Amino acid sequence: MNPQAAPVNPTCVVNCVWYDGQGHRHDLPLERLSDRLEEGAPGFAWVGLYEPTDDVLARLQEELGLHPLAVEDARNAHQRPKVEAYGDTLFLAVHTAQMVDGRIRYGETHAFLGARFLLTVRHGASLSYAAVRARMEREPELLRLGPAMALYAALDFVVDNYLPIVDEHRDTLQALERDIFSDTYRRAIVVRLYDLKRDLTSMRVAVSPLQDVLAQLMRSQAAQGQLIREEVRVYLRDVHDHVLRINDAIDTLRDMLGTALSVNLSLVTLAQGETVKRLGAWAALLAAPTLVTSWYGMNFAHMPELEPRWAYPLLVAGLAVACFGLYRLFKRARWL
Repeated sequence: MNPQAAPVNPTCVVNCVWYDGQGHRHDLPLERLSDRLEEGAPGFAWVGLYEPTDDVLARLQEELGLHPLAVEDARNAHQRPKVEAYGDTLFLAVHTAQMVDGRIRYGETHAFLGARFLLTVRHGASLSYAAVRARMEREPELLRLGPAMALYAALDFVVDNYLPIVDEHRDTLQALERDIFSDTYRRAIVVRLYDLKRDLTSMRVAVSPLQDVLAQLMRSQAAQGQLIREEVRVYLRDVHDHVLRINDAIDTLRDMLGTALSVNLSLVTLAQGETVKRLGAWAALLAAPTLVTSWYGMNFAHMPELEPRWAYPLLVAGLAVACFGLYRLFKRARWL
């Protein structure tokens, strides 16, 4: 007997699955989604989209009863991190981040949470949630807690992807700190420090609002009802704690980068001061013979000190003593 063919969905539909009451997965065609929800069987649907087309969003809006304002936000992207309630559905927007070619690239994930479904919409630089689904499918007892548990897994995945970025920036800063205190000034160090601070500032804009999003999820009225059960709130609290620690780490790195920039500027200023002192000391050493030779270079016929034999050797010896005295003086003052 031929195996049943997998459901064919539009390209932007990454997955459309139904998890039954035992946490087992069943692939589902998009047009069967509303029928499965109306059957009343235990379980929930998880639909994953990546940069969906307008017709797919319109179809899901009709089948899931989504609010048009929330669908418009999911279509347009470029939303601030937030959580909003539309009747019996929650809408979330979070920013994702990943390293691409040594630079941080940002994306967005929008989630619609209902009593029996979870719809995730990804835009931009956002990793697939295939690993999240695989992890949850290995622990079907967690899937029995409903779509809110799947939402927790997606949020935990987003937050976990922040950690390697913060660690990489910390390692880069430690390497740059060694270069800052080197004897050679390099403009590239200052540029790199500025780029790091700019990246961390942008990342803080993405991470910091997640604290409020998770706090609202834990204390919202939906958390007291059927959307987010008490067992799931414990997991959300753990994600909230991770976000707090990441945000603190970003703030610490930003402060260290600001300090590194200031230290680098101070060291450059000190190096320039040392150079000016050396130039001033050598100019003073040259000033003594220049003064004497300019005196003797005047065109006067009667200069008594030119007549004796010992005048020239005495002049040379006097200049040598004066220059040596100035050298010792500047050396003691650490100008040379």
